[in-house]
Amino acid sequence: MLPGLKAGFSLDARLEADSEPLMWLGLCELRVMNDRRWPWLVLVPQRPEAEEIHDMAPLDQAMLTFETNMVAQALKRVTDCTKINTGALGNIVRQLHVHIVARREDDPAWPGPVWGHGVREPYRPEELRRFAEKVKAAL
Repeated sequence: MLPGLKAGFSLDARLEADSEPLMWLGLCELRVMNDRRWPWLVLVPQRPEAEEIHDMAPLDQAMLTFETNMVAQALKRVTDCTKINTGALGNIVRQLHVHIVARREDDPAWPGPVWGHGVREPYRPEELRRFAEKVKAAL
C-alpha cells in the first residue's frame, strides 16, 4: 500500500488519467491537473465512498477546509494570480475531489469557467516538475 493511502480507497480512473500526483497531505492526496493553460491543483480526500463534503465526518470536513485553504494560499503565492477558483462539482467524476485553480484576467477562459474550455494542453515533463517543486516549496 502506498504511503498515506487509506484502506479501501482507490482513485477514480479519470482523475488518475487527467492529473499527476504531487504529495500527500493529512487527509488528501494533492494532484496537479495535467493542463498547462492553468495552474490547477486537485485535492482528493482519502475517504472511500465520499461523493459530497457532507458525506464525511465533521473532523474530516474541517481538515478538508484547512487543506483547501493551505493549498489555495500556496497556489496564490506561487502564481501571483488575480483570483483563485475553488470547486467541488462532481457532476462527471463522482468521487469527492476539490479543484483549486489559479486564474488571471488574460487566461484563455477568463472570466468563464475552465471546465470544457478548449483542448487540454498537457505539461511537458520538465514544466510539470518545476511547477510541482514551486508548489511544494510554498506549502
